[in-house]
Amino acid sequence: MHDLGAWLVAIAGTPEGARLATILALVSAVAHAVFGAMQKGRYDPWLTRGAIDGWLCVLSAPIALFVVPWPDPWMFLLLGGAIVVHFSYKVTMALAYERAAYTVVYPVVRGTGPLVTVIAASLFFSEHFTAMQWVGVACLSGGILLLAARNISEEVLDPRTLKLGLFWALMGGFLVALYTTYDAFAIRQSPDPFTFLAWFFFLTAIDFPILATLRYRRMAAQPVLAPLVVRGFIGALIAWISFGGVLMATRLDKVGEAAVLRETSIIFAAFIGWFIMGEKVGPRRLILMSVVALGAVIVEMGG
Repeated sequence: MHDLGAWLVAIAGTPEGARLATILALVSAVAHAVFGAMQKGRYDPWLTRGAIDGWLCVLSAPIALFVVPWPDPWMFLLLGGAIVVHFSYKVTMALAYERAAYTVVYPVVRGTGPLVTVIAASLFFSEHFTAMQWVGVACLSGGILLLAARNISEEVLDPRTLKLGLFWALMGGFLVALYTTYDAFAIRQSPDPFTFLAWFFFLTAIDFPILATLRYRRMAAQPVLAPLVVRGFIGALIAWISFGGVLMATRLDKVGEAAVLRETSIIFAAFIGWFIMGEKVGPRRLILMSVVALGAVIVEMGG
């Protein structure tokens, strides 16, 4: 693992690293669409996230404690910041999913995130998009937010509940930008990216299993745990691919481009809803999904 980590550090910033970053960002997008779909269902979003994070702790702990080196004090400090940022994000998403449908929340979060991340990357990492790439960002974020508007028009929630859901979804989008920028900075400080990843997944996953356990005990009608445990295990494996992939992509190449490519997850999420969950897509959504895909292509080719 040390040799692989050294190789990844060596190709960072090279054309080879850029190609691998593109692949990792797209794989992350597919995995994240699956991850998001798993939180849409009959289970309470707090319990679902608690089950996923519980397995993340269990699976990551042996690697963090016994395989990779222990972080130095500076890295532990950065990991402490990551715990705060990701806890805020997870709470925000749970609040959003409590109040509005997945098809409303997910596009708002994913449409807001890349736009803010690109701006943050230009400020903190001196990354600058070309005019053509900004056109691509506009297509991608605009297409995703129009998808959200289309889904909102079909909602039957009372206006106050819907507004609260949209508020938390927008907050989630800003926190996506914050954690993407922060994590990219943190992983670049680690000599071995796998050391950061192992400790990141271990430490940032401790909080929600505790919250979920407390919530479960207070429930009047407690759900059966066995299916939730299975869902959590699958979700943890997917999270390693999804979040680990995009983190590694930001280590290898530009943070803004990785963030934009990852938001093509909205397209894969729509196909999951269409082919697996039996949801209707329709011509308007297909057109908007094509705009999102076009935006990602423009960003990637316009640099």
